[in-house]
Amino acid sequence: MATTLRMQRHGNSHRPFYHIVAANSRASATKKFLEKLGYYDPNQEPSVFNVDEDRVKYWYGTGATLSNTLEVLLKKKGVKLERVKVASTAAAKPKKAVAAKKPAVAAKKTK
Repeated sequence: MATTLRMQRHGNSHRPFYHIVAANSRASATKKFLEKLGYYDPNQEPSVFNVDEDRVKYWYGTGATLSNTLEVLLKKKGVKLERVKVASTAAAKPKKAVAAKKPAVAAKKTK
C-alpha cells in the first residue's frame, strides 16, 4: 500500500485547522486515515504545529511520502528524516552465474 503523510483540513470557512495524518495515497482526502500524527493551527499567533516526531520518522522510514506543505513545516520545526536501510535478504542477492551446458560429445570417429 502506498502511504503518504499529509494534512487533512477541518474547521469553518476562513478558519482552517489541519490534522496531520498518515493515509493511503490512493484514497481521497476525506477518506479514513491510518493514523493521526498531530495538528497544525495557522490561525493562532504564532502558528501552532504539534506533531509526534517518532511516528513521522517511522512512517517516513517505511516508505511513506510527504506532501509539499508538510515537508516545509517539518523542516521549519527541525525534524530530520532518514530512510531506514533494509537489510539484504537471500532473495535480493544476485544469483551465481550458471555455467553453460556443454554440447553432447559426438560419437567417436572410427578409422
